[in-house]
Amino acid sequence: MKDIVEKYLATWNASGDDRAALISEHWAPEATYTDPMAEISGHDGIAAIVDGVQAQFPGFVFTQVGEADAHHRQVRFRWGLGPEGAEPLVIGFDVLVLDESGRIQDVRGFLDKVPA
Repeated sequence: MKDIVEKYLATWNASGDDRAALISEHWAPEATYTDPMAEISGHDGIAAIVDGVQAQFPGFVFTQVGEADAHHRQVRFRWGLGPEGAEPLVIGFDVLVLDESGRIQDVRGFLDKVPA
């Protein structure tokens, strides 16, 4: 399960062909993503939400905060978003549900710390 968290965060940090390859390989075609500000589905929707976050926070990177907790086909973990090598300005908590082949099928995201 640790690998899928790494691929998930890599998706948020990647752009262009690298991101398209990560989405294609690690996200189910009908994947859904829901957080307090968005509810989308499909590979195009995933790419669009990542584009939006990258535009809002240029140069910031997603990192894992703490350890992931997993059972069955679910994994939950905290993440941070901020300048590389610095304390995250945004911290969130996501739950990934995987399909039977191990690809991301559903994401439920929560925001724990958001700048004013």
